Amino acid sequence: MDIILETRNLTTRIATPAGILTAVDHVNLKLERGRALALVGESGSGKSMTCASIVGLLAGNAKVVEGEVRFNDLTLTDQTGAALRRIRGKRIGMVLQDAMTSLNPLLTIGAQLAETFRHHRGIRNRRELRRLSIEALEAVGIPAAAERLASYPFQFSGGMRQRVCIAIAIACEPELLLCDEPTTALDVTVQAQILQLLRTLQRQRGMTILFVTHDLHLARKFCDDVAVMYAGRIVERGPIEQVFATPAHPYTEGLLRSTPRLAAHTERLATLQGGAQADRADSTGCRFAARCEYAHAGCASYPDWFAWDDGARAAACWEVPNRIAVPANARPWRGEAA
Repeated sequence: MDIILETRNLTTRIATPAGILTAVDHVNLKLERGRALALVGESGSGKSMTCASIVGLLAGNAKVVEGEVRFNDLTLTDQTGAALRRIRGKRIGMVLQDAMTSLNPLLTIGAQLAETFRHHRGIRNRRELRRLSIEALEAVGIPAAAERLASYPFQFSGGMRQRVCIAIAIACEPELLLCDEPTTALDVTVQAQILQLLRTLQRQRGMTILFVTHDLHLARKFCDDVAVMYAGRIVERGPIEQVFATPAHPYTEGLLRSTPRLAAHTERLATLQGGAQADRADSTGCRFAARCEYAHAGCASYPDWFAWDDGARAAACWEVPNRIAVPANARPWRGEAA
């Protein structure tokens, strides 16, 4: 595989009034060039913090304390702030979930696009900046792009603002695009349009996408692979159709079971009892054990990873061999990495 991004035992801790919180705990991800990977899990599982850790956009009370992030031939966790600023926006783009707060309300759309080209491509000529900005807006389907350069963010609808954010993120044709819940505040119709736009841009430009979401339907429509995150740790990963068809981890199974379906005539949705573990720093066992119907005494220690299909699929659960028909080539091993 041609791996463009890899995290190795990435661990991030946050200092809070209640103590130290391990928000990202020994996370191992691999993104294959040209594919879209969904990072899914319930709110508070550490998805957005993982993205922030990858690109060095952590708040002052948060810090990567262990592990590394490899992007092509660079180790991002070794880069200085100035070096990361040269990479962010040029080689790695990012689309956030709230377009209104992502854009500066006091600057025109044209000014915000031009800033990207000035900073990352060193362009100063006003005519060239205007041409590139119009092309960027046209690439994401903004009508009357030349006229809209003078508009302010409040003059755009939610869907159009998100398109502007995407235009800024891809303006310098990045190799990797991080999408952190990019359709959360949008209605269903606009969500579909934004996803189609992202998929089209990905195919045209050969981008790799890390797509953070808690919406399993969107993940399945848009992504090739999936990594399931719970309480700061990855618990299962693999090709998305295979994982959703035969979930190996009880948490993945619970997420899928609790997803509403139009064809299912039930009075109540299935739910996962309890809540995600809040304090993760001192936990040595399976984080999901307190909510798991398959839990047993052995779950007091962190489970082996089981991997099969030449490592394409993997899950961290003692019960994997008992719950699904694991192929004969499945192999268990101790440790965090999968």
